Amino acid sequence: MAAQKTGNEASANQKIIDWLQSFDQALRTKDINKTADHFEKEGYWRDLVAFTWNIKTLEGQEDIKEMLSHTLEATAPHDWQIDGEATESDGVVESCISFNTKVAKGYGYLRLRDGKAWTLLTTMVELRDFPEKRKKLRPKGAEHGVNPDRLTWQEKRDIEQKTLGYTVQPYCLVIGGGQGGIGLGARLRQLEVPTIVIDKQPRPGDTWRNRYKSLCLHDPVWYDHMPYIPFPENWPVFTPKDKVGDWLEMYTKVMELNYWGSTECISAEYDEALQQWNVEVDRDGERLVLNPKQLVLATGMSGLPNIPEIPGMEDFAGEQHHSSQHPGGEAYKGKKCVVLGANNSSHDICAALWESGADVTMIQRSSTHIIKSDTLMDEVLGGLYSEEAIENGMTTYKADLTFGSIPFKVMPQFHEPVYRKVAELDADFYQRLTDAGFMLDFGEDYTGLFMKYLRRGSGYYIDVGASELVADGKIKLKPHASIDHIKSNSVVLTDGTELEADLIVYATGFGSMNGWAAKIISQEVADKVGKCWGMGSGTKKDPGPWEGELRNMWKPTQQEALWFHGGNLHQSRHYSQYLSLQLKARMEGIETPVYGLQEVHHLE
Repeated sequence: MAAQKTGNEASANQKIIDWLQSFDQALRTKDINKTADHFEKEGYWRDLVAFTWNIKTLEGQEDIKEMLSHTLEATAPHDWQIDGEATESDGVVESCISFNTKVAKGYGYLRLRDGKAWTLLTTMVELRDFPEKRKKLRPKGAEHGVNPDRLTWQEKRDIEQKTLGYTVQPYCLVIGGGQGGIGLGARLRQLEVPTIVIDKQPRPGDTWRNRYKSLCLHDPVWYDHMPYIPFPENWPVFTPKDKVGDWLEMYTKVMELNYWGSTECISAEYDEALQQWNVEVDRDGERLVLNPKQLVLATGMSGLPNIPEIPGMEDFAGEQHHSSQHPGGEAYKGKKCVVLGANNSSHDICAALWESGADVTMIQRSSTHIIKSDTLMDEVLGGLYSEEAIENGMTTYKADLTFGSIPFKVMPQFHEPVYRKVAELDADFYQRLTDAGFMLDFGEDYTGLFMKYLRRGSGYYIDVGASELVADGKIKLKPHASIDHIKSNSVVLTDGTELEADLIVYATGFGSMNGWAAKIISQEVADKVGKCWGMGSGTKKDPGPWEGELRNMWKPTQQEALWFHGGNLHQSRHYSQYLSLQLKARMEGIETPVYGLQEVHHLE
């Protein structure tokens, strides 16, 4: 264990060390009651694969005992160590920790109150017998000596690209070649899992290039790195869409992914007898059947576009499309444009239309959470993801770990005071929006952006300028309304207002990811796995019962060998590690007894 030190800092370290030593001893002697007693009665243990081969939060001592009774024997945890320096604030002592299990190396995060664990995070970071070929294990590259049968790196790559999917089957097929699929593909490549990533767009990054002209990432650069290759130090804080696209294309090439562009999945069916998938794809006009053992839907956190059915749509003389198909504002100068919806995409599109000289009206059906981009960076993300955080010794990995160490059940109490402060700091800004008629909220329990994102994946906008246009009346606003019916040159709202329209944009969001399972596999399988995303908070669009983790994301589902991977760049980066380790373990025949497989409460 780490050497004992003096002073307040050493005292915090010693509290962590003492707890870990006692905890380790209880685990070694398989005393489950004593182990659970190291936690507060309502303490939390969040496990990412290390103990449960699942993504699971245990809430309270009884849940912890139940988990350990099923997992302790197979896991054989040992060698719990403090990692770095502990901190102590407001009665909470916290630190990064490390440990080992029978098959893996683990890392985690511990918070103590009055000598008991309030929260414990355990994560699997490496399979001991199958480490990534990184750092000291990196490949040599050059083959010294004389070998008449020598193959160059390029020749080996050419052979792999010609055979994989044809004479050699991939172990894993990833459907969706956006940042999520590409990042997961890179993880699997480092673990030597034969993988093909497919996408219907021709080039990696095209899903970004094809979006509307003004699109930029709303999250800052420190939050958005890809695995292995962080953005360079001169990278813009908010990345323009085409720059994201170019980065993904470069990344795909440099990380040596087997990426099939212009490839669409036609159908997929799981063969129970052979324990493999039969996946028909169209690769640039060539029909193939692939037989991967594992299938990952990496289609983002969203499913198919939600396009409302409105009477009269077929009679509209102008243009109408979903926000995902919006080309930009340039063609609509002088046109009357109606945008249905009031979240991120709607604001971006309305602002771009206004900049292009269009007459644009936003129709707001329900309230939206707004947070200014600068305030989000300063008050919410800055402690973990900022230049200042880096200067204070924070790394992307440690930031991700710290962020992931907060159980979803207690996350609201971390966020509520922050967003109440945000409301005070930007009170004038919010008042101007309210005065313009905009319907504002901070979430049902005043927990703001990220809880809305986790619970429902919608209902917010990170303001990068459009809110000022709304407050000033430059983007016209029709709150408390929707479109009742459509005429050839206008829309009629539910409040009776009629608006002339040359363009209608449906910024109405997306369905659950399992919509892709229904389309690609079957409705039966989609119903079998159930709803993706949300955690059962009982808030709007996130019905109970409480489940404690995001439904079906990055973990085993009720359909064998089917996985879902998505989320923002931060989540894709962080959770791709745990998904890749689960897939690698199965490929290598490691026992992976899943504890707490998610029950299905909602079909979509």
